[in-house]
Amino acid sequence: MTAAPARLTLEGIVKRFGTFRANDNVSLKIAKGSIHAILGENGAGKSTLMNVIYGLYEQDGGRILSNGKEVRITDPREAMALGIGMVHQHFKQVNTMSVVENVVLGLPGRQILNLDEDRRRIKELADELGSEIDPDQPMWTLPIGTQQRVEILKMLYRDADLLILDEPTSVLTPTEIKAFFVLLEKLRESGRTILLITHKLDEVMDLADRVTVMRLGRVEAELEIANTTPRELARVMVGRDVVFDIQHAPPKVGDPVLELDEITAVDDRGIGALHGLSLTVRGGEILGIVGIDGNGQGELAEAIAGLRSISQGRIAICGQDASGFDPSERKSVLKMGYVPEDRQKVGLDLDSDIAFNMVLRSFRAPPFSKYGWIDFKKIRAHAVDLAERYDIRMQSVSQRVRDLSGGNQQKIILAREIEDNPKLLVVAQPTKGLDVGAIEFVQRTLLAQRDQGTGVLYISSELEELLLVADRLAVIFKGRIIGDMPASEATSEKLGLLMTGRELA
Repeated sequence: MTAAPARLTLEGIVKRFGTFRANDNVSLKIAKGSIHAILGENGAGKSTLMNVIYGLYEQDGGRILSNGKEVRITDPREAMALGIGMVHQHFKQVNTMSVVENVVLGLPGRQILNLDEDRRRIKELADELGSEIDPDQPMWTLPIGTQQRVEILKMLYRDADLLILDEPTSVLTPTEIKAFFVLLEKLRESGRTILLITHKLDEVMDLADRVTVMRLGRVEAELEIANTTPRELARVMVGRDVVFDIQHAPPKVGDPVLELDEITAVDDRGIGALHGLSLTVRGGEILGIVGIDGNGQGELAEAIAGLRSISQGRIAICGQDASGFDPSERKSVLKMGYVPEDRQKVGLDLDSDIAFNMVLRSFRAPPFSKYGWIDFKKIRAHAVDLAERYDIRMQSVSQRVRDLSGGNQQKIILAREIEDNPKLLVVAQPTKGLDVGAIEFVQRTLLAQRDQGTGVLYISSELEELLLVADRLAVIFKGRIIGDMPASEATSEKLGLLMTGRELA
């Protein structure tokens, strides 16, 4: 069987940031009409490499060949002229504009608009992909999965035949992920080439023809999917064997550390998100919250943390009514730790260094401050200690948090929140966007906290993850808890019925 010709070839690509080599002599070939996955830990250099290919960064060494011809890509327009398009993890859209306006925005050489022709062409491309998209619908009204399809349409409209997809399922619901897989199959069948950047082993095994594994900026292996296994990929990716089934002892349950009694709250649009929700978390247990995204999980976490007001009901933390305590006091006085869903917007100050972020919620208190004076030496020493204990990969504690991988950013938040020995720990989507090694670390860390007597409220859209680590599961539907059970008695069938609002027989 003759091998397919290379659509894109990279030879010895080097990309430096100061003295740090984010890409160190990276070489690979992407076959035409294939789905080629780039797999690696957070911080392995995957996104940097894609930004080089798309012209957002210019390489410091090596060659790029497009269809066998050496090219120099210095900006995204040059990449698009070569038929290379990129769909970023965070979409590049103007939400107040319509679909058609977003698709044609920035098209080169367009002096006169012909939106009727643009609408026709968009409908043709959408039909080709098996998608129903109204070209005149405002972007903000579309579900996330449809917004992503518009991003792909935008690239196809510019005649891209090589699509770079950076962590494409990180923002999608399980239902949207299934539809997205069908879409990728259609793109491959049409002869287009897909470069899939991910850290999810199941996606690689289900979709890709070939996989390149990166680690610490280098290519560790290039494998045919038919000749490998998830366990082998995980080992190559993180440099050690990864335990997929974490065993843990039965919980030693103590007194309640969180009691929610008929709480009601609204979402950011003023629409009811929590409706008389009640639950209890006890010390020494992990209570997992199961539910389809959008049923009040985010509002629940924010209400407990004091970031969202409740209009009715009562929140008690460690036996005390929490209504008179602001978010800072819930940490310092009530001994509550909080890991938010959006680590970048809520959990971190991205433009400050690691050391400051380690004490972001406590730098005004001893031992980091005395008589109003901040002790920067103690803050730095504290950060060095936590970075070592929590295996945070960095150049120094003076490095900006923005420049760290998602997994290392999450470790900073975990270290900061756990270091104060919380009695209650609320974690929302703690493994979102993390690689398999970082996920294992987070799960082991939470189990260790539970074994020390901390009560953990674990909110996640990853059902298998909750079944693995939770002691008890509660299902949220339309802002209410409609069922709970020991994790040992839970099945996907039972939970699936409850997640759609159907009571168990």
